[in-house]
Amino acid sequence: MKVVSLADFQEFSGEKLKKHNLFQTSRFFCDVYCFEPGQEQKGHVHADQDKVYMVLDGQGTFRVGDQEQVLGPGQGTLAPAGEEHGVVNHSSVRLRVLVFMAPNPS
Repeated sequence: MKVVSLADFQEFSGEKLKKHNLFQTSRFFCDVYCFEPGQEQKGHVHADQDKVYMVLDGQGTFRVGDQEQVLGPGQGTLAPAGEEHGVVNHSSVRLRVLVFMAPNPS
C-alpha cells in the first residue's frame, strides 16, 4: 500500500509551476501543483477528462469556462471535460493545489 503525506509535496520552482505526482493509474492521476506568486496554468481543455482542483494553501484565481473565482484553503472546483480551465496565483504568497483528473490522459 502506498501512503503519502501532503506535507511532503511543497517543492516550488521559480521558472514555472511545479507538479508532484501522488498517485497514478491508467484510469486517473492525483497531483499537487505548487505555484509561486504570479505563476499560472494557462487556460486549456481536456476533451475527455474531468479535473478537480482543491486548494491546500494560499489563494488562486480559478477559471472554468466563462466563470472565474478566487478560492482559498479547503475550497475546490470541478472542470468538466470540454470546458476550458486554468489557474493563476494572483497573490503574494505560494499556492498549493491538489489536482485529481480522470480518466488519465496519458
